[in-house]
Amino acid sequence: MRPLLVVRPEPGQARTVARLRAGGGTVVGWPLFVAAPVDWVAPDPDAHDALLVTSANAIRLAGAGLATLAMLPVIAVGGETAAVARAAGLRVAAVGDAGVAAALAAGRAAGLARPLHLAGREHVDSGQPTLVVYASADVATDPAAFAAAAAGHVVLLHSVRAARRVATLIPDHRAATALAALSPAVAAAAGTGWAEVAVAGTPTDAMLCACALERAIDRAPGGGDKSV
Repeated sequence: MRPLLVVRPEPGQARTVARLRAGGGTVVGWPLFVAAPVDWVAPDPDAHDALLVTSANAIRLAGAGLATLAMLPVIAVGGETAAVARAAGLRVAAVGDAGVAAALAAGRAAGLARPLHLAGREHVDSGQPTLVVYASADVATDPAAFAAAAAGHVVLLHSVRAARRVATLIPDHRAATALAALSPAVAAAAGTGWAEVAVAGTPTDAMLCACALERAIDRAPGGGDKSV
């Protein structure tokens, strides 16, 4: 099997690595980002009927200000985000496992139409009022060392930002590296020239790990029914 390379920041890095190893993969962790809180001021909670949370880090790193909004139910993207919200004492009213649109649809079905999006500085526009509560900074990385480490590996891409960073670090000689992307948009952001690019069936870490483990099985570049 080809080894796997995980570039997401902690604490997600450790969870993804553990999931891949449980699936039988040989895994290298190389976080390209580090997430940290930013200063923010909570708005009037009466202006909203829910919190839209698209990343578990928005709960983990929101800080004391989250208490001001804690009476609002949560619309969560993904089961992991929902679990972190519940652990923080928040009430989860709706969960969407297929991205922001699905989560918002689930929220509307629950009667929630005016959510406040708690997000990172780099985020997908939800079309809702948005409050940035954390930011991810690049970790200094030597491009040559990273390209050498990625050669012969399947690199997991959890975000558009990660895809663009990996593409910047490996501008040439990409045919030695395969990618597994969380979504078609993430795959597109990585550009072309890779040995192969596979996309998770649904945008969750569990499905991305399953996709990557499948691609880790030795096969000719570009083979298989999930190549794009």
